Amino acid sequence: MPKISSKGQSMPQSPIRKLVPYVENAYKQGKTVYYLNIGQPDIKTPEIALDAVKTHSLEILAYTRSEGSEEYRKKIANYYHKKDIEVTHENIIVTTGGSEALLFAFGSIMDSDDEIIIPEPFYANYNGFSVASGINIVPVISKIDDDFALPPIEEFEKLITPKTKAILICNPGNPTGYLYSKEEIKQLADLVKKHDLFIIADEVYREFAYDGISHYSIMQEEGLGEHAIMIDSVSKRYSMCGARIGCLVSKNEAVIQTALKFAQARLSPPTFAQIASEAALETPQSYFDEVIEEYVDRRNTLITELQKIEGVKVAKPNGAFYCIAELPIKNSDDFAQWLLEHYDHNGETVMVAPAAGFYSTPGVGLNQIRIAYVLKKESLIKAVNIIKEALKVYKD
Repeated sequence: MPKISSKGQSMPQSPIRKLVPYVENAYKQGKTVYYLNIGQPDIKTPEIALDAVKTHSLEILAYTRSEGSEEYRKKIANYYHKKDIEVTHENIIVTTGGSEALLFAFGSIMDSDDEIIIPEPFYANYNGFSVASGINIVPVISKIDDDFALPPIEEFEKLITPKTKAILICNPGNPTGYLYSKEEIKQLADLVKKHDLFIIADEVYREFAYDGISHYSIMQEEGLGEHAIMIDSVSKRYSMCGARIGCLVSKNEAVIQTALKFAQARLSPPTFAQIASEAALETPQSYFDEVIEEYVDRRNTLITELQKIEGVKVAKPNGAFYCIAELPIKNSDDFAQWLLEHYDHNGETVMVAPAAGFYSTPGVGLNQIRIAYVLKKESLIKAVNIIKEALKVYKD
């Protein structure tokens, strides 16, 4: 029998999606399930984006340019200008989601067995992207006790070897919701310049910054042009996860020209999704103001309710729409499965994401879960109460 590749066998399962069979069985048992596990916003996609597709008069759904249409890229550059990020359309390659942008970045700057340093916990698919690219993640652990702030810069420096090519951050962070300060970004900038490394910043949650704290992009940092690669996406900003449109942004011409070759190999990003994404750039600020207000309200509700549970520790996020909670249990994988298979509170249960899948260090985060507060306040209160009641009867 033909054998599966070692790379294929090494690909990690999604900690978010691996519980799907259990939630399907929960439905068959007649349970209501509150989804706290996945960052699919319930906020409506801007009408202007949907209408652009509905009313378009295309007669041929043709390829676009491999780097994305010039008109769209110019409008993206204009959007960045409003955020004090000065780039041109030639610094931008449109990709099929932020995921493809990360794969292009990895492929452009790293060879097999090269290393990338990432503060953990981090977006679980970074593990998958690294395996697919044949590179190695070197983790530096951030801690729940300081809300997952940037670890001391000395901890990064200890990990740098001749194989180190880049540092990757997610800002604001998934799964932590931590928003890096300007000072933290400057520390990282000094480090990558000192050691001649790249810094990749996944900034897909840029708009979701709370408590009067401003998002500071690596692209705003002076003197970092040759080192900085920014990853972006329309998925969360406009609640357009299914559009699968993102982009890679860099002022490093060699990076852009190399990434373009990867883009040419996959031909082009999807045409209709670019049309929708281009239209979405005209979304009024009032849309974001309302969304931010809603998420702050949800975050405050979630944190307040979690803090009422004895033995639970929770980090307060200042961005995105996730938080990490530490539970008085040994294994959150087992707990998450048990919630779906064997538990309900008045016919209701919850689906959470075990946090160990957001770490690459074995044995870390086993008693933590990631919660996405993408449900309305009433549902969040019910969901946290279910967790509270479940913890009273759950046995490790």
